[in-house]
Amino acid sequence: MVRTPAAVVTAGEREVRVSSPDRVVYRASERTPQITKLEVCEYVAAIGATMMRTIGERPTAMERWPDGWREGMRLAVGPKDSGADGFYQKRLPRGAPDYVETVDITFPSGRTAAELCPTEPASLVWAAHMGTLTFHPWPVRRPDLDHPDELRLDLDPQPGTDFADAQRVAGVARELLEELGLRGYPKTSGHRGIHVYVRIEPRWSFEELRHAAIGFGRELERRDEGVTTKWWKEERGERIFVDFNQNNRDRTIAGAWSLRARPGAPVSTPMTWEQLAAVTDPRDYNLTTVLDHLADGDPWADMDEQAYSLDPLLRLWEALPGGELNFPPDYPKMPGEPPRVQPSKKVAEHWDDDGNRIES
Repeated sequence: MVRTPAAVVTAGEREVRVSSPDRVVYRASERTPQITKLEVCEYVAAIGATMMRTIGERPTAMERWPDGWREGMRLAVGPKDSGADGFYQKRLPRGAPDYVETVDITFPSGRTAAELCPTEPASLVWAAHMGTLTFHPWPVRRPDLDHPDELRLDLDPQPGTDFADAQRVAGVARELLEELGLRGYPKTSGHRGIHVYVRIEPRWSFEELRHAAIGFGRELERRDEGVTTKWWKEERGERIFVDFNQNNRDRTIAGAWSLRARPGAPVSTPMTWEQLAAVTDPRDYNLTTVLDHLADGDPWADMDEQAYSLDPLLRLWEALPGGELNFPPDYPKMPGEPPRVQPSKKVAEHWDDDGNRIES
């Protein structure tokens, strides 16, 4: 078998070597032709300077699909899931070029890692060459890794709901943010959901950021019965879930302008509120169309011009009933957290409020 010679992609002032350039990363779909590894790297090079505005200087996990992505492939659910096709790379692999920088981050467990910290577009192209489709940046920038500078509101459609439902709720979210004196910047998730970012002053902890997201979600629930902050899936119903836990330390969502591992190479696409309201199908925003969308100007170009206070949202957290909510299962038990027992299981097996099973 004859291997195709490596190609070279120019990113900024650097040339990045791309091996196996003709490897198929995305098969042809109803919206897009077949897309190769070289085309993925060329897309990242073309979008790189714009992406750096949102991802630059941030610890960034790489969602890697070394053999490309096809329907039926599976993303690893943990480090021991050796049979998966894709995986999250939180520690920079050996052999990276000198210009690919890292930052030392600390996980909730206390473990540390040297994670990718993009400082120029070439580092993003190198990551794409390594099979990265989706970049997952933290909401912090070095050197201050303990104080987030952005709130991320993840509007996640549950079974029985779709993008149009998330679109409606996003409109309510915009009104609420504006009432509170905050400006939100929306983007498609690259699937059915919508993400709204708010640039904030980097002086609050991750725990406070999460409480701000809960406060926002609870007020949104009061305004729209199609919204929920219920952590347990069995309680959410056919509503849009405000995933407050995405604001925890080491919790990330798909970065702006990132490709997603789905048919048609969709992109998590930043938009103005008016552009978002006009979307009929988020799949229309993909590797083959997003550069045309960006030709009208970066919808998030002025995001860094003003940073806001979290106080209005923290006041909602304090004022609205409900108290603390569950953390993800890999987190240590947190102060005030409800029992980590599914409600149906708690009733069936007689668990007390501290999460201890009561013997019959």
